[in-house]
Formats: sequence, C-alpha cells, structure tokens
Amino acid sequence: MVLETVRALSTLRLASTVVALEPGPLLDATRREGADMVDVLRLSSGLATLGDAGRSKAAVVVGLLRAAAPLPFYVRQLAAILQRHATDVIHSHGIKTHVLAALVPRRRPVVWHLHDYVSLRPMSSALLRYLARRCDLVVAVSDSVAQDCRRWLPPEFPVIVLHNAVDTERFCPEGPVADLDAIAGLPPAPPHSLRVGLPATFARWKGHDVFLRTLADLKRRDVRGYVIGGPVYQTGDSQWSLDELRDRIAALGLEGRVGVTGFLEDMPAAYRALDVVVHASTRPEPFGLVIPEAMACSRLVLATRTGGAAELFEHGVHAVGMDVADVPTLTSALESLLADPDRRAAIAGRARAHIIARFGRQRFAAGLAEALLRIADHGAASVAGAQ
Repeated sequence: MVLETVRALSTLRLASTVVALEPGPLLDATRREGADMVDVLRLSSGLATLGDAGRSKAAVVVGLLRAAAPLPFYVRQLAAILQRHATDVIHSHGIKTHVLAALVPRRRPVVWHLHDYVSLRPMSSALLRYLARRCDLVVAVSDSVAQDCRRWLPPEFPVIVLHNAVDTERFCPEGPVADLDAIAGLPPAPPHSLRVGLPATFARWKGHDVFLRTLADLKRRDVRGYVIGGPVYQTGDSQWSLDELRDRIAALGLEGRVGVTGFLEDMPAAYRALDVVVHASTRPEPFGLVIPEAMACSRLVLATRTGGAAELFEHGVHAVGMDVADVPTLTSALESLLADPDRRAAIAGRARAHIIARFGRQRFAAGLAEALLRIADHGAASVAGAQ
C-alpha cells in the first residue's frame, strides 16, 4: 500500500519522501506516482533477515542479538534522511520500519500503518508494545487488524481503520488477457477449458498445498490451475520455495495441468484470464488485496471468509466465501461453481460496482487525510513513508 499512500498524498497536495530498505522497482513506481524524494536505507543481512514469523524463540533471540549492534547506526541514518528532507510526519509500513521510526529522536509524529496481525509474532508485539509511547497513531488495514493490535497496545492508544484502496481504472474487466499457459510453460489448453488461479505470495499460510490437493481431487479434467506469485521474504522458514511447489505439483500428478507463473507485473491481465480466482489462506487474512483486485476485474472470487477478508464482500452477492480453507470445503465449492456458469457470471457482475463504492482511491485519500489531521497541521505536512 506504499504506492496508494503516495498517490493519496499527491492528491492531497502533500509532499512525500519514500525511504525503502532496499532498491527495486517500487522506488521507480513511487516516483511515477508523485513521490517528491526517494531514498534507500539498506539494512545489514542480520537486520534484513530478522523475523519471528514461523521461527523458534531461540532462533529469534539469536537473530536479535546479531541485529542489535548495527541498529543505532541505521537509526542515525534514518534521522539524517528525515532531517535532510524536512519531513513533518513519519508514516511507516512494516514492522522493521515501525521500530526504526519509533527509535528516531522525537522531533515529529509517527504513524504505524499495520498490515499484519502482530500478535502472531510474540517478539514483535512485545517490542512494539514497548515502543508504543513513541508512536502517535496506528492505522489498521481492517477492523480485524485493529482488534488484534488493541490486544497488545495500551487501552487508550489511538487506532483507526483505513481499508486498502484498489486502482479500479487499472484493475478492470477490459484490457489484455495474459497467456498463462505460455508464461507457466504449459501446453496450450484444450478449447473450453476452465482456468482457476491462486494469486499469492509463497507464504506457507496462503493455502498453496490446499489449492494443489484440491485440483488433484477435482472430478472434472477440463480445469487448468495456476499458482501466480513468488517468494517475498528473506526469512525462508515462512515460505515455500519454487522447487518445493514444483515437486508438490509433480507428486500430485498435476504436471501439464497446473503451472507456476512467478510474479506478473500485469496482474489485471492475469485476473482476466481466470474463470475463478481462489483465495485459500489457512489463517485469518489481515486484508487480502487479491480479493478486491480480482473483483474489480469482474472475476468470480472464492475466498476464505476469515479475518479482514470477511470485511471485503457479502457471501453469495459479490463473491463466494468459505468458512475454512481445507481440501473438502474448497473442492466442494469449486466443483459447484465450475458447474454453474450463470451463477459465476451473476456474482462476478456485481463485484466491480461494490469495489468501486467501498475501496476506491478517493475514499482512501479522504481517510488518510483524516488520519494526518489528527497528528499534524494538514496544510504544512511533509510525510516520509518507509517500508
């Protein structure tokens, strides 16, 4: 959501400086979207790979000890960047940057934009609870995330909910359609094949194994499956590797029928190529951006209805929800939808208008303006966003 934040700040006529922890295409994208300044604050390998998701307490403690020594150096570097760009507000978008922002000497307000259930990470939640006195406002991406952070924040701490935005001009039904078979290295699909995709990072809780086992269990054989995405973390324990997924596809006898595309820059084209977009997270989803993106493209979405994902649609009206992501539930729901093209079309036809009304950019910009007004002079603020 860094890009949407930059766009919203540009709409509000507020200057923005983006500070990223590593170089990459995000920086060029933020410039295109209106960022006034872009800087990179590269972390040491110890800090970059530090994380407590899916790790033992002992491993986390060892990682913290390794990362502690260079931390003051990075805090000083961040403070120098903020001073150089004369920023008035620090708006951070990740747990590591929440910590860095809170440790900067107190000269400007700090906003933590929470995209995750921090309570699932015991060490992170304890650290942020300790640093909360150095933060002025939490922006949560869903009511579910807000409820979670209130469990570890002081009871009087200000928390607001601001759902993520979707670019409904880019994510729309009209436009190019990706050739997912060619991208995934599959032979051309037979005519009238049905295409089902799981767009997600390779995080282990995103339901890849459930998705693949479901495709293996489907009775009909006119279905092509696609795993769209790739690894994003430097903490390898928390995600699948490409080789692991390919081995799983082979073990389930799905070679030639299911492929892995990797990350695709033109995601709207990928959504347009699918008859059903599957969201199969096996634990509550903080938000689930894939869901509204696919709905904005008028795709039929079959999603786990837990956490923040449950706030995105009405079951049977804008998308189809599952109470749990397991193989029997997903198999039953998918077989029913694949057999009923009229139902798929009716639900998908209602999805786009719902997303435009609930998750458009104007609504996001208005909510961000309200958040900034709580902590700074709206007319003079210059905001530094970090990820």
